[in-house]
Amino acid sequence: MLTEQRYEIILELLETRKSVTVTELKEILDTSESTVRRDITALDKMGRLTKVFGGAVSLENAVSAYEPTVAQKSDLNIEEKKKIARYAAGLIEPTDFVFLDAGTTTGYMLDYLENTRAAFVTNGVSHARMLAQRGIHVTLIGGELKGSTEAVIGSFALQMLQMYHFTRGFFGTNGVTKHEGFTTPDASEALVKRKAMEQCRKAYVLSDASKFGQISSVTFRDFKEAEVITDRCPKEFEGNKNIVVVR
Repeated sequence: MLTEQRYEIILELLETRKSVTVTELKEILDTSESTVRRDITALDKMGRLTKVFGGAVSLENAVSAYEPTVAQKSDLNIEEKKKIARYAAGLIEPTDFVFLDAGTTTGYMLDYLENTRAAFVTNGVSHARMLAQRGIHVTLIGGELKGSTEAVIGSFALQMLQMYHFTRGFFGTNGVTKHEGFTTPDASEALVKRKAMEQCRKAYVLSDASKFGQISSVTFRDFKEAEVITDRCPKEFEGNKNIVVVR
């Protein structure tokens, strides 16, 4: 299929559906993920669509309320996420009391926790299960289970978080900008992230470079209120002291 034909199909899909994922386009166009990403990047530069984490949205929907599922996110930027997760896990001290946010990048941290004596609280069901299986002390906060992200949210979760005082917290995000800060599509999940971050002495946001410049519909924390751990820093963010680039 010619490049222009792919462009036309992508734009037609966005006209009717408003958002589309890389995985969906890969199947529809019967091409590679790298080709789909190049097409999205090219159309974004042309001003025909807005590139977002895991796909694209129409220009009229540039602030995205779209949220990929855990399964969709698990296939994206795996090596970058693992690199970030390895560094983040190395920050945890034996005496730490840690909040671990639900998400794929925070989930990769579990692969690098060896014989830790730190205690954990999490709103990620799969995170809690894996920590418990490894004999690590973990508390899963209660509340409503959100199916798409496997995160516990809701008023009861907020009440539980109010009781805790964490030495460190590690969080995922769907978008990072200087003005809108750290954003996520779901208001209930944003409230849990915000409350957990407020209870942390030190908060870290784990974000691969694809999320910089993206905006989801709800801000859960200002840009300067957490340290960002990433694999690559875009030019417009260079010089910010709260960004750590891992090699």
